[in-house]
Amino acid sequence: MNNDTNTLAQIAFSILLFPTFFQEEFLAFAWAAADPLWAMSLKRVFLLLPVLAFILGAWVTVPTVLSVIFRHNRKEYVLSVFSTWWDLGKSITYFWAGLANFAFYLIVYALGLIKMLVLGVMAVLQTILLMPFRLLGSAGKKVTSSSVPLIAVFLTIFWVLIEATIFTYVTTPLVLDTLSNITGESINVSLMRVALFTFLFFIVLGSYAVLSTFVDAIKEKDISQIIGITAIEIIVLMVEVLFLYREFVDALIPWFAMYAEDFQIGIIGILAISTFVWFGIRSLSWFLFASYGTPTIMSIIQGKGLEGAKQKAGTSASKKLSAKIFDTDEYMESIKNDIDWVQEKGDELIEAFMLPPLQLVASAINFCTLLVAGKHMFELPLKNMESLKNTGGFNVSDSIKAEEPELASE
Repeated sequence: MNNDTNTLAQIAFSILLFPTFFQEEFLAFAWAAADPLWAMSLKRVFLLLPVLAFILGAWVTVPTVLSVIFRHNRKEYVLSVFSTWWDLGKSITYFWAGLANFAFYLIVYALGLIKMLVLGVMAVLQTILLMPFRLLGSAGKKVTSSSVPLIAVFLTIFWVLIEATIFTYVTTPLVLDTLSNITGESINVSLMRVALFTFLFFIVLGSYAVLSTFVDAIKEKDISQIIGITAIEIIVLMVEVLFLYREFVDALIPWFAMYAEDFQIGIIGILAISTFVWFGIRSLSWFLFASYGTPTIMSIIQGKGLEGAKQKAGTSASKKLSAKIFDTDEYMESIKNDIDWVQEKGDELIEAFMLPPLQLVASAINFCTLLVAGKHMFELPLKNMESLKNTGGFNVSDSIKAEEPELASE
C-alpha cells in the first residue's frame, strides 16, 4: 500500500514539475555555449527567447491548471489556457518573421540612406562646380535685362583706366625730369607712377564729365551754361593735348620717320595731330558707351543715386541672382525632406526591431495575467507599437475585486 502511495506521489510530482524534464536541455541547446560562433549567435538570436517564453509558460500552466478547481467559469477558463498556448505559438512564428522583416528593413533603409548621402554629396559638388557658370549666366542676364546701363558704366571705367595707364607710361619721363629739376632729388619711379596714374584717372574721367555736362546744356538750350562749359571744354582740350596727347604723338614721331624720308614736323603739326587724336578718341568712346555710362557715374559720385524703379529692379535682380546661384530655399526644403525621411524610417526601423521580441514578452505576460486575473492583458499578435496600449481594458485592481465574490460564492 505504501508503495502504491509513493508511486502515485511520484507521478503527481512528476506532472507538477514536468518542465524540469526538458528545460535544462532546451536552455543548453538554445545557449549553445559549445557550438561555433556563427551557430551560437544564430541560436541565441532565434531560439533563446522562444525557449525562455515556452519554459515560463510551462511553469505558469501548472498552477493555472490547478486553479481550475476554484474557478467559476471553468470551461471558459480552460479555453483561455489553450488560447494562451496558441498565442505563444503564433508569437514565436511572428518573432521569427519579425526578425526577417527587420533584416529586410535594415538593408532597404541602409541602401536608401547611402543613396541619399551619395546624391547629397553629388548635389553639393555639382553646385560648387557649376556655381561660377551660374554666376556668370545670372550676372549676364542681370546686366542685359537691367534698366541701369551697367555695360556702358563698365566700358567707360575700363576705357578711363586704359587711357590713364597709357598716359602714365608716356608722361613718366617728363614728370620725373620736371620733379627732379624742382626738388633736386631722385624720385622713386614706382611710387610716382602710382600717384600719376591716380591723378590721370580722375583727369580723364573729369574730361568725360565735362563733355556730358556740355551735351546736357545743349539739350536744354541754356546759352549761358553752353558758353561757360565751352570755355571749360576748350581749357580741358588744351590741357590734355599739351600734356597728354602731345607726348603720345611725340612718342610716335620715330615711327613716322622710319618710314618717311626727310620727315619733319613742327610744333603746330604735333598739336594739330594731337587735337585730331583727342577729338577722334573722345567722339568714338562718347558715342559708343561714354554717353550712357558717364551720367550714371556722375549720379553715383554726386550722391543722387539711381531712380527708384532702377533701384527696385536692381534689388529684385540681386535677390533672384542670389537665389539662383545658391538655391537656398530649394536646398533647405530638400534637407528638411531628408530629415523627415530619416526620422520616419528610423521610427519604422525601431518598431521593426522591438516588435518581434515584444511578441514573446507579451505572450509570457498573458500566461501570468491569466493565472492571476483570469484574462489576457494583450491581444496577440501585436501589429504595431500602438497595439501595446490596447490591454483590453485590463485593470489589476478591478480583476481582484471581481475574483473575490466568485471565491466567496464557491
